[in-house]
Amino acid sequence: MAEEVAQEQPRPTAPRPVRCIVKLGGAAITNKGELESINEENLRSACAQLRHAMSESDGDGATEKVLGMDWSRKPGDPADPAVDAEWIAGMAGLGLDTNFIVVHGAGSFGHFQASRSGVHKGGLHSTLVKAGFVATRISVTSLNQEIVRALAREGIPSVGMSPFACGWSTQQRKVLHGDAVLDELLDCTILSGDVIIRHLAQLLSPRYVVFLTDVHGVYDRPPTDPNAVLLKEIEVDDNGGWSIVKPALLQGNTKGVEISVAAHDTTGGMETKILEAAVIARLGIDVYITKAGTEHSLRALKGDVSTDSEDWLGTIIRSSK
Repeated sequence: MAEEVAQEQPRPTAPRPVRCIVKLGGAAITNKGELESINEENLRSACAQLRHAMSESDGDGATEKVLGMDWSRKPGDPADPAVDAEWIAGMAGLGLDTNFIVVHGAGSFGHFQASRSGVHKGGLHSTLVKAGFVATRISVTSLNQEIVRALAREGIPSVGMSPFACGWSTQQRKVLHGDAVLDELLDCTILSGDVIIRHLAQLLSPRYVVFLTDVHGVYDRPPTDPNAVLLKEIEVDDNGGWSIVKPALLQGNTKGVEISVAAHDTTGGMETKILEAAVIARLGIDVYITKAGTEHSLRALKGDVSTDSEDWLGTIIRSSK
């Protein structure tokens, strides 16, 4: 009888492969020069483009009515949220490929607190570091909540997951974010969202990875320099060495890329992004780095980019194989 019951049990469905891991850069979704200030326009645009990219329809991804999932009320809202439960109950499904993972940076949230208190250097025996650890977590989790709300308003079902609460830790250094975490040797440190993406890519093997930033991609020098050149394609070999494929004037160059990191950025800025993207590319997963809120970011989110895309502004980092 036990065998018969066991046979009647439905077999668990195999999990669908992850389509895309997206990094919402802190510099793109916040105003990095202003303490705890969200760039509302960029965040709204990024979430709308995510919904578009997730759309399973053959059209443009836009629906007549967005299924708003934020049923809470923020302080200052003029009225209670309108919930059309009857309309939602009549829906057969969302019409979205929700097999995306979103990781976001902290931007103007958390970095100032961590830098001022030295959380990234460790040492929880220090009262200042303890206080900074608390302040950093309060800051980054408040940003995480706002991003989950923004996704919910676009009808994207998402749940925020803090690395610290999930048990992530380091050893000397479904919406995840950069966070203050415990460290086996340092007591505590800051875990970058870019590092999280690399680990998730190794575990989940997404089809492609997208970094949305405040600039069009990786440049040969700080993009504020009027002579800066956008690197369109970078190849990474089996040993982790990389070379520029496009543009032709820099072809084969393995040096000459200057890194610009804000003084308060405790996670390494673009430098960390490039290094982690190179590790992902070695796995055979293409990485697209482009500017949030543009037609180029929408194409990247949809995976509609190739090495022959001359009209696409961004950087493709891929394996040389």
